[in-house]
Amino acid sequence: MLHPMHERYADLLVSYCMRVEEGDTVLIEVGAEATPIARALVRATLRAGGEPSLRLTYPEQLADVLELAPDAFWDRPPTLELAEIERVQAYVRVDAPHNTHALEGIDPARIARHVRRRAPVQAHRLSSTRWVGTLYPTAAAAQGAGMRLDDFERFVYGAMYLFDDDPVARWAEQRALQATLIERLARASRVRIVAEGTDLTLGVTGRHWVNSDGRKNMPSGEVFTGPIEDSAEGTITFDLPSSVDGVVVRDVRLTFAGGKVVAASAAAGESTLLAKLDADAGARFLGELGIGTNRAIQRPILHTLFDEKIGGTVHLALGRSYAETGGTNESAIHWDLITDLRRGGAIELDGDPFLVDGRFV
Repeated sequence: MLHPMHERYADLLVSYCMRVEEGDTVLIEVGAEATPIARALVRATLRAGGEPSLRLTYPEQLADVLELAPDAFWDRPPTLELAEIERVQAYVRVDAPHNTHALEGIDPARIARHVRRRAPVQAHRLSSTRWVGTLYPTAAAAQGAGMRLDDFERFVYGAMYLFDDDPVARWAEQRALQATLIERLARASRVRIVAEGTDLTLGVTGRHWVNSDGRKNMPSGEVFTGPIEDSAEGTITFDLPSSVDGVVVRDVRLTFAGGKVVAASAAAGESTLLAKLDADAGARFLGELGIGTNRAIQRPILHTLFDEKIGGTVHLALGRSYAETGGTNESAIHWDLITDLRRGGAIELDGDPFLVDGRFV
């Protein structure tokens, strides 16, 4: 028998996020520990008139590929994956961490090759499918967040508004709030971020701000754009840790000149940071500026999907831009790094306060 929360969760993903319609083919990619939600997603897709295609991944699958694939493998295009993604209308990826350090010790160069090889698949998914990424609460993810599993489940589902009588109505309220923020942001030419160890200015003239209301990330709660590629000037310190490729990177400090990272350091995981910056020509430029608005998320859990949405934070992504923002930076990476502005930080728009100590003014 299906758990009622799993049915509620799947219905939100299928009907609200992916908007599955009669005749749609839906690719459902689920980590092995999330098999309870896999059945709920298949059933919800069938009820909506779609055709589900289920792919289960085992916990060590990516690590095995990175460790054992021969050199010739990295030079071949991902033909099967490309053919698959080109034939679906909707896609959902359910992350279900089994071991948050599964990629620890893997050569960063091999990870970079994997990302570059799959770049065409990623590009088509982002541009041509109704996609959504989400997280299924597992014991490993709860441990990474420093929480008991039952508390973590309540945290995850609460951030998605699944305990509300009408989750879709709550996401409509979130969308309306963010629309008012975008009205002001759209008139700005320069964005300045100020906090301890941070004084960074970005140009956003002519760029489009996106209202992220849970359609493509669940949970969501952010507004974002692609800053002008050569505009970043100054230094920023990211005080929330980031987990990437099995490595926890802490206290990243970046200095920009002419839009490019010219100096970089980290208190932990610095070699991973430097490897990411050297992934390709676009990795040292910014692809995204985002502002978190989800007040149901009050604490970081070492998972970017949630941490970048914390109300009162700001995040910048190194690497690939989203075309919908008007950004043009190209890179195989897109790595979000987060600064908490709730304790002494601010965002200014053309010199006027917009967010102070995590609150919009």
